[in-house]
Amino acid sequence: MVEKFHDELKELKKNVLEMGYLAKDMLHRSVEALKNQDLELAEYILSRKGEIETWDSRIEDDALRLIALYQPMAKDMRTIGCCLKMITYLTRIGRYGKDIANVTKDLTGKQHIAKLVSIPYMEQKACEMIGDALTAFETENLDLIADFEERDDDVDALRYAVFRECISYMMEDSKNITQCAHYIMVSRYIERCADHACKMAEKIHYMVTGERTEIK
Repeated sequence: MVEKFHDELKELKKNVLEMGYLAKDMLHRSVEALKNQDLELAEYILSRKGEIETWDSRIEDDALRLIALYQPMAKDMRTIGCCLKMITYLTRIGRYGKDIANVTKDLTGKQHIAKLVSIPYMEQKACEMIGDALTAFETENLDLIADFEERDDDVDALRYAVFRECISYMMEDSKNITQCAHYIMVSRYIERCADHACKMAEKIHYMVTGERTEIK
């Protein structure tokens, strides 16, 4: 019975990782689609929204079934709790990827201003955080998430830099307003994805150690 439970728990974690890499891929490819004005890629990202929702429901059902059948305790229970929290954050990351794909459709045919300002660099930073959180979840290596507060501050600073730069372009020429407003929103989406990576890191830390931490 114990062996069967741990096999199923391992499968649950594997599914969370599958969902996580899907969400991360949606975010990364959405910015790639925006950068290259690739409508086909944007449509591909939009088509994967249903997969995120399916993973969310499936993992939640499996987690609740494990609790009901095996009544886990201590670290096992914390692991299941971590899985339930992570799928919420990953669903939101996937949705932000979808939102950015929709921005790509809105801006098709318009030449980018300042090569998308700092948005591609922001996405790189956020995706690195998401990837490290997923690896820490898989390996329980907390060193990978130890510096998340500083990394999140870097993403926040980039968001404010995008905002200030876009405001200056909007003031220079009113024709830039719509495009820059989209850039500001995209930078906000990416910042929120980094925040979700931080929340995952908090739950992973609790899963491994049993001690709560807060990334401010």
